[in-house]
Amino acid sequence: MKLFKFFQYAYLFFAVIFIYDAVSKYMETGQVEYTSLLLAAAAIFMFFFRKRFNKKFENKDRN
Repeated sequence: MKLFKFFQYAYLFFAVIFIYDAVSKYMETGQVEYTSLLLAAAAIFMFFFRKRFNKKFENKDRN
């Protein structure tokens, strides 16, 4: 079960990487990197989705 919590926070790690990539490319070229921003948004969504799913799963095991 702890492995699932590790992957939950891995999504936040990847979101930070994608945001950093988008900002660095914007600073270099002046163009917005929509792909990196979209992937960052998806990673943040997955973090909250997995967090909610893990809570449901833990509550199901307790009952």
